[in-house]
Amino acid sequence: MYTNRREFLKAVAALLAAAAAQQGRFAYAGDADLQRIADALLRQAAEAGDVPGVIATATTRDSTIYEGAFGSRVLGQDAPMTMDTIVWIASMTKALTGTAAMQLVEQGKLELDSPASRWVPELADAKVLEGWANGQPVTRPPKRPITLRHLLTHTAGFSYELWSTDIQQYQKAMGIPGIISCQNAALRTPLLFDPGERWDYGINIDWAGKMVEAVSGKRLGDYLRENLFNPLGMNSTAFKITPEMRARLAKIHQRGADGAFTPTEIEIPQEPEFQMGGGGLYSTAGDYLKFVRMILNRGKGNGNQVLKPDTVDLMSRNAMGNIKVTMLKTAIPALTNDAEFFPGMPKSWGLSFMINEQTAPTGRSAGSLAWAGLANSYFWIDRNKGVGGVYLTQVLPFADEKALPLFYAFEKSVYQSLG
Repeated sequence: MYTNRREFLKAVAALLAAAAAQQGRFAYAGDADLQRIADALLRQAAEAGDVPGVIATATTRDSTIYEGAFGSRVLGQDAPMTMDTIVWIASMTKALTGTAAMQLVEQGKLELDSPASRWVPELADAKVLEGWANGQPVTRPPKRPITLRHLLTHTAGFSYELWSTDIQQYQKAMGIPGIISCQNAALRTPLLFDPGERWDYGINIDWAGKMVEAVSGKRLGDYLRENLFNPLGMNSTAFKITPEMRARLAKIHQRGADGAFTPTEIEIPQEPEFQMGGGGLYSTAGDYLKFVRMILNRGKGNGNQVLKPDTVDLMSRNAMGNIKVTMLKTAIPALTNDAEFFPGMPKSWGLSFMINEQTAPTGRSAGSLAWAGLANSYFWIDRNKGVGGVYLTQVLPFADEKALPLFYAFEKSVYQSLG
């Protein structure tokens, strides 16, 4: 992970320079040059083994301006990455679940600032972890109740074991499974602070998904399909991998200490106790781009208004006051590096999205929306300039030393093509 802006810019510049050299020039003249430069950038990375395979696509409010797929779905096998390849999008699921929750806020069925336990009573049992005594956790009731706003902004107090040794210790002491198990017991981890007092990344959106289920009377996947995926034409997005989807599935690859990749058998449980609203979905780049375009168009996509324009505006604004997003320090290096986007730049959180508060070195406008998935999948939505993109690999650990700079370089090539 790049911990300062100088290292980041150097890595991105090197990738773009290599792509430009392959093309013999570096002067953009619109979409045609974007196709050539981005193709060169991504192809070169796949051929060099920087990533096993990669898919990237970008859109304006009106139409797709780039799409490309390079490398392999599974190293050592013949199937290439293609635009219809299915991948685990992990925490890119969060924005979709957050959208579902906000649809229900629009309808008056959920409220942002009422105690969330009104809809999911189990949340009233959440306790703040104060410390340890004789190997056992010491907890206390929180100073205030958890709300949907806390959950959507990651300020409720929950964390992930990926970035918290306290959560790992609690799981071990109390016999609680990891979140990827999709067992209800996995949600019984403590708060690390009182709701609303700081930001920490965790199981918040899984609880938001439970709220969607409680109000709608449907499983989360069914609600999403009926109210978001079908209206937007996202026909290859689901928690359960159908046989047709599995035929297009890319495997997750683990980067070893020597830098080489090994395919893994990691897969989200296909018969889960709960559908993981924080990270359980499988999708394609094209499907997710339809969601990006819907946000760019203030809630309208595929001819359907799935969110009110005012709701999209609300989701796109800082929703946690003076609290800032902080670096995620790894507690499981095999699964994630230390992770922070645009180090040194202040970042806040809207209702399901990270927001960069200054113009990013890639060209991304201040106030843009973004987030990512554990296996190095990323998206951004720039409502100011009317452009967004999706970039998918299947690589661990998160914030990979090669995959993340490649995403930044792809994003920068999109902005350079726009002039």
